[in-house]
Amino acid sequence: MTRNAARANPHLAPAPGTKQTHGSLATIISLLPYLWPKGEPALRARLVLASLAMLLSKVATVYIPVIYGRSVDKLTHQAGPLAVPAALIIGYALVRVAAAAFGEMRDALFAAVQMRASRVVARKTFEHLHALSMRFHLDRQTGGLSNIILRGTLGIQNVLRLATFNLLPTIIELLLTTFMLWHLFNVWYALITFTAIGLYIAFTFAFTAWRTKFRRAMNETDTEAQGKAIDSLLNFETVKYFGNEAHESNRFDESLARYETASVKSQVSLNALNIGQAVIISLALGAMMLMAAWGVVYNHMSPGSFVVVNTYLMQLYVPLNFLGFTYLTLNQGLIDMEQMFSLLRVNQEVKDTPGALELERHGAPAEVSFEDVHFAYNPDRQILKGVSFTAAPGQKIAIVGPTGSGKSTISRLLFRFYDATEGRVLVDGHDVRDYTQNSLRAAIGVVPQDTVLFNDTIFYNIAYGRPGATVEEIEHAAKLAQVHDFIVSLPQGYKTKVGERGLKLSGGEKQRVAIARTILKNPRILILDEATSALDTHTEQEISAALRDVAHDRTTLVIAHRLSTVTDADEILVLREGLIVERGTHAALLAQNGVYAGMWAAQVELDDASPAIADVAE
Repeated sequence: MTRNAARANPHLAPAPGTKQTHGSLATIISLLPYLWPKGEPALRARLVLASLAMLLSKVATVYIPVIYGRSVDKLTHQAGPLAVPAALIIGYALVRVAAAAFGEMRDALFAAVQMRASRVVARKTFEHLHALSMRFHLDRQTGGLSNIILRGTLGIQNVLRLATFNLLPTIIELLLTTFMLWHLFNVWYALITFTAIGLYIAFTFAFTAWRTKFRRAMNETDTEAQGKAIDSLLNFETVKYFGNEAHESNRFDESLARYETASVKSQVSLNALNIGQAVIISLALGAMMLMAAWGVVYNHMSPGSFVVVNTYLMQLYVPLNFLGFTYLTLNQGLIDMEQMFSLLRVNQEVKDTPGALELERHGAPAEVSFEDVHFAYNPDRQILKGVSFTAAPGQKIAIVGPTGSGKSTISRLLFRFYDATEGRVLVDGHDVRDYTQNSLRAAIGVVPQDTVLFNDTIFYNIAYGRPGATVEEIEHAAKLAQVHDFIVSLPQGYKTKVGERGLKLSGGEKQRVAIARTILKNPRILILDEATSALDTHTEQEISAALRDVAHDRTTLVIAHRLSTVTDADEILVLREGLIVERGTHAALLAQNGVYAGMWAAQVELDDASPAIADVAE
């Protein structure tokens, strides 16, 4: 066994949406670097200024009741219009303006930090998803993934906004208020305030933690529902073919019903939380107002002091009441973020090695070799069992065999969608794992059997082969692929929209667009993965002619179902159950009268029978 065996089938991290999460603490720690971004001095400066504005806003806020109380005392002890404490009233108004203005400055300064963080994390997650192996994407629902990224991005915005400039300011205001009550009156006022707030926070956190399971259930059922909806809509034609609209509706509604149940439980528990919070605050407010009233009656306190106590409590009640919502939203945001950050923790199965080489992307045809390659998608499903062959620069190698023999697996290993379990895949004498994935894949062009196009224009889909190509280069590629005349005959020409997955084009038209895209890429290695097997005979002959032009001066691997398309190959490999059972030219394999000859005879007999079947149908 070679060094490659150790690389096979690495363990993947837990799937998103499972209960195996790293918790809220890990999520917060993962978010911190984005709050203080490296190489972004302007954003760091904004964060510092926003923090300063937050502090000034809270300092101004705690002085509002003091100025208000002194104004009341002035009005109580003096009479006459000239005794009105104009300076205090003006000061009161200015301090309120300052508190509001600094609060708005805080939000304005922090907006750029918040949005940049959510943008960077969303992009990083998107890039990571593209870096994951095909194994991951075959097991995932696209709709669910996009929903996780959307909710996670919104969760980041909520957590950054609420935790940094709502939760923290509330705590600062609480401490300042407690200190001011102690300083202005006595320790009992501060003690009651601190005790009440402690009970309030403990109750809120404990109750919200209990409610978290309902939010998790909402997320899981929402992801499931969206995944089913998108999967059903993408397979619109299949649903129609079998008349299963009601079945799809029922599957979608089952997920919605579970979401409905979790959502109702979440709302009812929120109402219970709000009642408990109101009871705690109201009891504290009543106790402190009784103490203040007692002090006024027995001349221990002035009416202005009574107003100060009441104003402090009422002023503190607003952020405390919001604290419950803040903590709830933070929890929801953290839950939403957990799934997105769990995507970032999914193991990247196929990675670049340190100091990986750059494969020359353009130029002379490359040499491709498979040396005793073994591969298994799963330990109990061995696909390739020691495949060896070499495609010299410029050669055309065909790989044929029955379905499930491992033909397409060979192309996936060369493209590094997976890594070999044992053996080596070489390009120009180097293991493909020694090259960077970007340079390796840039040197390989693929025309697949099922061409999927982006829901954009024909121009965009051809240009996708080499973004930045000129109009002349794109049209030249279209002409070589024999699709230019068809395009210009359309009312909108190259600006014609191809629809979802290119469904507005026929199979042959989509294949020609795919060929044009590959021509524009100008790769050194060409893989034709059953590129004509889904086409009719006439279209197949036209596409095959275009493919022969594309394969000129390139090393070409042709994975074929129809043997008539590979008769001109320099060597044909006959694959069966993961082993090469025959190899040679078309003529030599027919002379052997073996597996290939039997396949050829069966296809010739089928082709001869096709016209007769067509005549009967007519």
